[in-house]
Amino acid sequence: MVQSMDIDEETPRASRRLPDNADPAVDYATAAERPGTLRGEASLLIETRQAQRLVYGRRQSSEQAGIIGLVRYGLLTKRIWSAAMLDDPYADWFLLQMDEALKAGRETVRAYQREIDGVLKGIGGVDIQVAHSLKPVRVPLQFANPYGYMGAYLIAEFDALVRTVLTARHVGMIARTPAEHLLERGGRTVRRTFVIPMRWKDCAVCREDLRLGTPRGRAAREALGELPQDVLEGTRRAGHAPAIQKAARAGVVSDNTPTESEAVLDPDDRDAPMDDDS
Repeated sequence: MVQSMDIDEETPRASRRLPDNADPAVDYATAAERPGTLRGEASLLIETRQAQRLVYGRRQSSEQAGIIGLVRYGLLTKRIWSAAMLDDPYADWFLLQMDEALKAGRETVRAYQREIDGVLKGIGGVDIQVAHSLKPVRVPLQFANPYGYMGAYLIAEFDALVRTVLTARHVGMIARTPAEHLLERGGRTVRRTFVIPMRWKDCAVCREDLRLGTPRGRAAREALGELPQDVLEGTRRAGHAPAIQKAARAGVVSDNTPTESEAVLDPDDRDAPMDDDS
């Protein structure tokens, strides 16, 4: 005859060591198994040629100056982000500047958008719908840090501005010259924001170099100037700055000017996982 056994579910199993100091009531597999790396998908929908040109930029030539597009902007911010992770205060300073420029840029484009929205609504009884592309371009986004995505948000707002301005011009609500001036001001806002990381140089320093006045620290000061004290001390950092890892700088890329082939496609950025707490 099989005897029944009463089990007190409130009584934990025998004490044992489990990963992450898990409750002994949990079985080993539940505590030990880990979820895989997080990956997500994002894309930028482009409906105007003006905005598309700000995605891929323009090569510098003897006839024309180069233009930093979103792709190269993402590559440059990746290098600054990596240096900030290794306690480079100059990288932190540039992330702060990039933060401020992105916020200011989006607010400027939004102000232009409000201006042209007011023009379209100026005629009572006439409902004008903003034009949309019959064949928009979807650009996949997969950056290694938040700043590439933030640059994409700026381009998305500029793209909407272009559609609205071109619609207003087409229906006779704004003349060609003021429309062109408005688009030029909007495009200049994006380009001015994207050029900021070009000014950074990787001097392979950390805060300790600057505090101790090492040769490397002195060279960085000569190349990039003095830092605000709160940035040097690390008490003021960008809202999206990475956690600082006290590690050797041996693996940091020192060339902040990517090649043309890098600018077209960067597999490391495209396949980058999301950060987690592991």
